[in-house]
Amino acid sequence: MNKLHMIAKGVAPILAALLMTACAAPEFKQPALDVPAAFKESQLPDAAAVKTAADGSTWKQAQAAEAQPRGEWWLAFKDPALNELINEATRANANLAVAAARVKQARAIAGVAEADRIPQVGLNAGAQRVRQSPTEARLPAGTPVDPAKVFNASLSASYEVDLFGRVSSNVAAARGDAASVEATYRSVLLSVQADVAQTYFRLRSTDAELETLNRTVQTREENVKVNQRRFDLGDIGEFDLSRARTELATARAEAIGLQRQRVTTEHALAVLLGKPAASYTAGDSPLLDSTLLPVIPAGLPSTLLERRPDIAAAQRAMEAANARIGVARSAMFPSLILNANAGGVSGDTVADVFKWSSRSWLLGAALSLPVIDGGRNRANITRSEAALEESVGAYRQSVLTAFAEVEDNLAGLRILAGQTAQIDDAVVSARRSADLAQKLYTAGRSSYLDLLDAQRNLAAVERTAVQLRGNRAVTTVGLIRALGGGWDAAGAAPVVAQQ
Repeated sequence: MNKLHMIAKGVAPILAALLMTACAAPEFKQPALDVPAAFKESQLPDAAAVKTAADGSTWKQAQAAEAQPRGEWWLAFKDPALNELINEATRANANLAVAAARVKQARAIAGVAEADRIPQVGLNAGAQRVRQSPTEARLPAGTPVDPAKVFNASLSASYEVDLFGRVSSNVAAARGDAASVEATYRSVLLSVQADVAQTYFRLRSTDAELETLNRTVQTREENVKVNQRRFDLGDIGEFDLSRARTELATARAEAIGLQRQRVTTEHALAVLLGKPAASYTAGDSPLLDSTLLPVIPAGLPSTLLERRPDIAAAQRAMEAANARIGVARSAMFPSLILNANAGGVSGDTVADVFKWSSRSWLLGAALSLPVIDGGRNRANITRSEAALEESVGAYRQSVLTAFAEVEDNLAGLRILAGQTAQIDDAVVSARRSADLAQKLYTAGRSSYLDLLDAQRNLAAVERTAVQLRGNRAVTTVGLIRALGGGWDAAGAAPVVAQQ
């Protein structure tokens, strides 16, 4: 008998531990990811390596944390108009307001879950006038029963003992959801700010392109005037005059068509600023060659997992899904709820309710355990496990997308830098060719078609240079977005101007 008692005494703690383990949420494990040691684009021979900051200090990798406050990265562009637009969008953007409201909801839901950790206390008071039947009053049938008044007041309390982790798992899941929504808000904020900056630079690039086209139109107008005079003098035939007029009309049509692109971009910027398109007008501000763009060091790929707010949101969603497995498992085991009620009941007056002789109290404990549920709880566990698998897949996809976006923008800046260097040389040559063609045509040593060809080539090259300038600005913002924005902390990434 003693031996059986000793065995039972030794087995009991093990069984209890097994029960607790069976229903608790599984230990969260970070999914394995194949993270490269460095971005491929940053290792290429022609990639621009940024080793020092603008002030000559050594570059230090940012200390990554998604909860760290994002810095005002747009200040690196040194553009007051851009600063004002982003500040305005941060205050008034509708999508950002929606995301902020969702954060409030998620925090409130987490508060609801937290409330289950403490006893629920309530105050009850009431008055009734009751007439029982003779049978209910245990009197002979037909006996008159007078109505009675009943007054009561009581204080009640209930508390769920967290035997198998339902409450704690539910709290962990709600906290994870709230953290995920907050990270999503930061992702929306970064997206809105980046969208404003990119749209702004597209608008300025369009203005610069229009400026180039307007110069082309002026050149074509001068050609028409010159050819008209020479035609009137009989120096040239009607063919050259007609060709000059055709080129003028074509250039004007291109300028008018580009206005449509500008209007559409202006309307998109108005929406980002939370304004009706009809009430917003952006002034002309061509993107000039002298505009300095910041160089953004990419850092190590591993830091990207902590810097990107969308990856942080996916991480928190995984943790919440993992905690919900614990909630589902706890439904398979008993739940224990403690109840208490204390107060007074009187049939005379309200004041008598508070007399010691009218006191009443109740203490109770309710233990419930599912016996037959038709497989409902087991199905809920399977569903929760599948939800975790889904969140893991979404997390991995967000990481792959983040790496690809950084590589895309690094490659874009590298290629655009090479294109810009070549097109700058082409602009110099095209301007020299156009100047020589003009002199030769004026001296009568070349045809109008030669002049026209040189001018066309110059206009095309200058327009391409303007477009590349805009693309570099947009891609620079895209890299900032892909890297998760900037930070206010001391370890934040410095920025230096592109040459």
